[in-house]
Amino acid sequence: MASATLFMNSVSVSGVLAPICETRPSVAGLQASAVSFPTKKVFKTFSGLKAGVACESESSFFSHETNAVLWSSVSRPRSAENRQTVQNAGQIRASTFKVAILGAAGGIGQPLSLLIKMSPLISGLHLYDIANVKGVAADLSHCNTPAQVLDFTGPAELADSLKGVDVVVIPAGVPRKPGMTRDDLFNINAGIVRTLVEAVADNSPNAFIQIISNPVNSTVPIAAEVLKQKGVYDPKKLFGVTTLDVVRANTFVAQKKNLRLIDVDVPVVGGHAGITILPLLSKTKPSVTFTQEEIEQLTVRIQNAGTEVVEAKAGAGSATLSMAYAAARFVESSLRALDGDPDVYECSYIQSELTELPFFASKIKIGKQGVEAVIASDLEGLTEYEQKSLEALKPELKASIEKGIAFANK
Repeated sequence: MASATLFMNSVSVSGVLAPICETRPSVAGLQASAVSFPTKKVFKTFSGLKAGVACESESSFFSHETNAVLWSSVSRPRSAENRQTVQNAGQIRASTFKVAILGAAGGIGQPLSLLIKMSPLISGLHLYDIANVKGVAADLSHCNTPAQVLDFTGPAELADSLKGVDVVVIPAGVPRKPGMTRDDLFNINAGIVRTLVEAVADNSPNAFIQIISNPVNSTVPIAAEVLKQKGVYDPKKLFGVTTLDVVRANTFVAQKKNLRLIDVDVPVVGGHAGITILPLLSKTKPSVTFTQEEIEQLTVRIQNAGTEVVEAKAGAGSATLSMAYAAARFVESSLRALDGDPDVYECSYIQSELTELPFFASKIKIGKQGVEAVIASDLEGLTEYEQKSLEALKPELKASIEKGIAFANK
């Protein structure tokens, strides 16, 4: 694998904690960040990974138990009774899952690693890249959360990075630059994904495999073909991470309709590029009415949101922070499912029979063994606009799938 293929722009991850208007003395564990938290209730939502910035809500991306452990790691000394309450809350899901991030030194990999390090659901975080990963691991290892951080550099250490892990996340590859489409990334990133998935097949064939590397419409089929060739393909455990499309749809709809972010859920189906991204605005929860102009404007913005970021960064990178945020949500959901949570639903690009296409993004239920159910009801009762958009995306998505399959088999 060429030495330059996994490099991404470095990013600052110090802005994970959202500023809060009220102030109190700085929390001991976070003095360097100059961020303070007015109440425990607000801290419960500091991550915002599910709830956006709805600080008044009890919910966030992390489970209540996760937030309890995070709170206990930075709060001031408590009474013995209170310490035991927090400790017991955190132990409800005290698990020993291990997560490997392949491409951990990149623009997505670094903030993603930080967010995953915060989860008490993991005991080990394996960081792999072809260069610069030792510093990332050293930095993260200073965070006072339970997961042990190990670094692995270069092809010679790839196999070791994958041994014994439960979830493998692959953000490796080159980022988009102005004027580039996801297909422009294909020739570089397709080879990276193939090499990494071959290693996964050899060393952790039973792990959940979560593909972030673009073009996801093609890289997931590539991964599937590689796993088939290795004789270890389980379609229930291979996921294309399309959560960013959902995160964007929820954010843009909440802004447009002045809704609380915590309340908004917009299913996004199809694929993960351009017109293959189809937000089903008619299925928005809570129920909300859109004009046709609003529907068209929102749909186009959601489809082109990645380009919006690429152009705003003016050559300095792509949507690294929001992608890390969305991927962390999907990883946390997967960990909760592995840990026995019976109520885990996310949108993901998977092998599917929902349409005539072999791969398709839709809402799924995730369990201990991977995909437990595909939520077909989202494609029932579509509006005329959505139905036409669904039919229009199929040829492009089909071509991307076939391109990936052909690459893997050549």
